[in-house]
Formats: sequence, C-alpha cells, structure tokens
Amino acid sequence: MLITAESAPPARRPTSRTVQLDVRTNSLNLIRLALALLVLVAHGFYLSGAGTGPSFQGENLGGWAVFGFFTISGYLITASRFANPLGRYLVLRVTRIYPAFVVCLLVTAGVFAPIAWAAEGRDWSGFLTTPTTPPAYVLEDLALRINAYDVAGTPSAVPYPGAWNGSLWTLYFEFLCYLLVGLLVSLPIVRRHPWLLGLAFAVSVLAWATADAWGPGAYADLVLLARLLPAFLGGALVHVAIRGRPLRTPVALAAITLAATLVVTVDHWGAQLASPLITYALLWLSTVLPSPPVARRHDISYGVYIYAFPVQQLLVYAGAHRLGLVGYDVLAALATAAVAVVSWRLVERPALRWARHRFPSAARVSVSTDRVVQQRSGRIPASPREDAGEQAQGVRP
Repeated sequence: MLITAESAPPARRPTSRTVQLDVRTNSLNLIRLALALLVLVAHGFYLSGAGTGPSFQGENLGGWAVFGFFTISGYLITASRFANPLGRYLVLRVTRIYPAFVVCLLVTAGVFAPIAWAAEGRDWSGFLTTPTTPPAYVLEDLALRINAYDVAGTPSAVPYPGAWNGSLWTLYFEFLCYLLVGLLVSLPIVRRHPWLLGLAFAVSVLAWATADAWGPGAYADLVLLARLLPAFLGGALVHVAIRGRPLRTPVALAAITLAATLVVTVDHWGAQLASPLITYALLWLSTVLPSPPVARRHDISYGVYIYAFPVQQLLVYAGAHRLGLVGYDVLAALATAAVAVVSWRLVERPALRWARHRFPSAARVSVSTDRVVQQRSGRIPASPREDAGEQAQGVRP
C-alpha cells in the first residue's frame, strides 16, 4: 500500500530498489521508541552525576533524538491534516498529546514528589506550603508550556536537583508546530499547491540560520521554536514529495550521505537544512527494519518519553545510580517501559478510541452510509479499514 489517500495510477511492481511504506507493517513505532530511549540515555548522564555525556555538533544524544522525533512527527501530522478537516485534526492532536501529559503532571505531583519528600526526611507540615506546591506545579504547567520544574522543592537530594521532568518542554513547541501546519493546510492555495510547504520550510531554515543576529534579547521561546520548526516542516515537505510514490533505496542511501555531509560541514543550521533528507532516511529505515507485531500495535514511545525523567530521578533516590551508568540506564528503561505500558493501556489508547468514535473520519461515515444503503438493496460491500484516509497515509492519529 502506498502512502497516499488520493487516487494514483498503478505503481510499477516494487523491486529490491524500492520499498513501500505500509501502515500495518512499518517500524515507525519501534524507531520512535528507540529515540525515546536515546533521550533516556542522554539524560542518564546528568541525572546520575556522570557528566554531560557525548555530544556532536554542539548537541547531545537527546537533542538529536528530539530532532528525529520532530522530523517523523512532521511527516505523520501533515499527512493527518491533509486527510482530516481542521476540527477533527485538532481533536486528534489534542487527544494524542494532552491526556497523558496531564496524567503525568498529576502522577509527578501526587506520587513521585511525596516519595522524594519522604526519602529526604522532611516534615510533612511544609509539603503544601512551599512556593511550588503540588497543585501549583500542575496548574503552572497545564498549558503545555513548562513554567515549574520542581514540586515542593523536590527533587533536591540528587545530582540534578530542581527538576522532575526535563523532557516535557518540547511538547509545547511540538503543539505549536501542529497548529502551524493545521493553519497552513487550511489555506486554499496550500491545498491546491502543497509544494508551498517547501517555501515555509525554506523560510524556517533561513530563520534559524540567522538566529545569531537576533541578539541576546530575543524571546527564548521564539529561538527554541526556530530551532525545531525546520525539522517538523522538513517532515511535512517529505509528505508532499512522496505521496503516491514508493521509497527508493538508492535515494535513501544518497539522503543519508548528503544529510551527514550537511550536518558535518554546515555549522549551526546543517541539521535543519538536512531535515527532509533525515525524514526520508527514517521512513525508508522503517520499511526495512523488522518490527515485532506487538510494537506495531502498541505505541509506548510517548509514555517512555514523558515518564523517563521522573522515573530516573526516583531511581537515584533508591540508589540505582550506584550500579554504574549502564546498570542505571537499563533499570531506568525497564521501569519506564512498565509505566509507559500502563499509560498507553489506561490513558492514551482509550482517549484515542474515544476521539475516533466521537469524531469519525469522513471516509468512515461515508462507508457506514454506503453499507446501510447497500444492505437495504441486498448488497453487502467488502469491509473497509477504519479511518481509511488516515491509514492510507501511514498515520495513526
């Protein structure tokens, strides 16, 4: 199945030099899980007191993993926007990111922070009188923009004090990217000429390339958005470029080579310029990398991403960092994965099912209507896939 929701002429039979991105068999969930674990490993250096860890071109492993997240997200989210009206698109986006985020805030404030408070042997009479009380922590961060990192002064007796979750800050900027793409694709001229997203990508790269000239007084959020937006729009551009076309192995290998060259030779903005190439390479990798069926059906990467940091901090309180960096990271990965499974089963997947049921796709409504009409006439159509427009684009909203 090609990644398109539109009618396309019959494609030539795939060869060993072409691969097709099938929503049911790709390894994007596995790749995103690997990126989330890479963020965990990067943070493990800081949180265990083992230094800052390796970096490349001024960015640590976690920063590169986040960049990869944004490129894949740009591709998938743009596909979702073209397949859905703006209202349904926004509902799906909010449902995917917000319920689990809010629960994570509540668990951090109501479970993790009290455990740390008790571990530090503090007097409970002061737990709700600190500047950042548990309710204040939740309320200050509720709008996705992270303003509070500690809860009641915890964590403090750790190598990296004052922060329960150093990963959540990216969600605010990812949601801003959702809104931007949602609005851009709402423009009739962009729907008629999707390649205009390429112009938006070029402007975003130029903005980041000239960010040093903005001066020290530049709004910090604007600088961070300028750094991440090209990755997202690079993914969006790839969606426009390959709709209805198979992925080609020679093109993927060339993309990897050229992306590496740009990252190494172009200081500051080489990765941003290479983001469409990185996206294409990751999509191609998702077609050739085997993935167990359980990973294709269940996406715990988001849960791993949002819970890894606080779980790692709790493990430091338990002394797990004394096992050495490898032992600490392995234990943290296992514990985080367990929490992420619970998040997926009890929060994320039920929320998505509710949204899909409450706001069905136009394709699904059309199919249901056709089934009723044809049943009355004695003809039963073949059973289609749910949300065909999104599934055909490789999107799991």
